[in-house]
Amino acid sequence: MKKILYTLLATVSGLVLLFSYRTSLDAVTPTDASATTATAGGSATTTDTGASGTGTTSGTGTSSNSTTSSTGLADGTYTGQPSQTRYGPVQVQITVSGGQVSDVQAVNYPNSNGRDRQINGTAIPRLVSETIQAQSSQIQMVSGATYTSGGYLSSLQSAIDQAQS
Repeated sequence: MKKILYTLLATVSGLVLLFSYRTSLDAVTPTDASATTATAGGSATTTDTGASGTGTTSGTGTSSNSTTSSTGLADGTYTGQPSQTRYGPVQVQITVSGGQVSDVQAVNYPNSNGRDRQINGTAIPRLVSETIQAQSSQIQMVSGATYTSGGYLSSLQSAIDQAQS
């Protein structure tokens, strides 16, 4: 009889612990939802994109050209086409100076919940840093942020294509 009582008590205790464990990250609130910008000089700035994570650029892409260098990239600012991912659109804007990618901004990316903000808060700065180092869209995807990385690469290539035109 004691064995049954101890088994029942252990089972109830285990179930209480199991159901009280919080698996949702919605309660986690990062300090802000921001897009990180890195520059060729190695400094970084942060731009608040608001709770919706949407940028102010249009889907057609914008550019402002001044000169073309020997690398084939014309100086100016270029906004890539938004790339729709499973969790929302990703859109990248690059600034070309002296024929080199000098600045990259993720102007639109998924950040509607705590999990999106957690993943993209780490992934976007890594993607931006690698883009500036590689000076192309031939960069590594971020593990754990596969959809965001794919959308980022697609939009980045669109912006680079505009800079080469």
